[in-house]
Amino acid sequence: MIDSSAVRVWLIEDNERLRKTLATAINAMPGLYCDADFGAVEPALAYIAAHSPPGIILLDIGLPGIDGIAGLPRIRAVAPAVKIVILTVFDDHDRVFRAVCAGADGYLLKTSPMERISEAIREVSRGGASMNPEIARKVLDLFSGQKPKQGDQGLTERELDVLRHVVNGLTKKEIAARLDLSQHTVDSHLRNIYQKLHVNNRAGAVATALRERLV
Repeated sequence: MIDSSAVRVWLIEDNERLRKTLATAINAMPGLYCDADFGAVEPALAYIAAHSPPGIILLDIGLPGIDGIAGLPRIRAVAPAVKIVILTVFDDHDRVFRAVCAGADGYLLKTSPMERISEAIREVSRGGASMNPEIARKVLDLFSGQKPKQGDQGLTERELDVLRHVVNGLTKKEIAARLDLSQHTVDSHLRNIYQKLHVNNRAGAVATALRERLV
């Protein structure tokens, strides 16, 4: 029986072998399950019309027909609350940045280990984001017309340490190891950072940190 608190995940990926491998792996992860997968955006949109949407969609950026970037706002239109993580073969910053601007909650390389994919799904489901610093720096361009705030925004030294590692693209597990903290403590620091910076996720925290030169 599926735990009612588990995060539902859908896959939209045209490589059937990879799609089925990911679906099987996700279903083996505690607290996650994949109950639908598609080879293109069009059947996914039709399925959403007849079923409740999931919490997370992993969306291939390069698809036949409607590609991931064009499909993202269409999915958002019918399922505004769903979190969308882009899947890509290469660390293509320009395409990923376009996807982030189109409303993606982050992205993952298809070559990522399953542990990283699992962590990213959980992070995004809690309001975080999967994004590296180079993409975050491009996001800064969106804030170029805003006047930077002054000061450290009330962050403690430990919170600034955590924020520096977030900007450098480290995962929560890696941050915990670097700072000799538990992952639970890192989670707590991240919640405080988001609250103090008035952001909702990792991407917003990175953009604010870079814009205001906090780190």
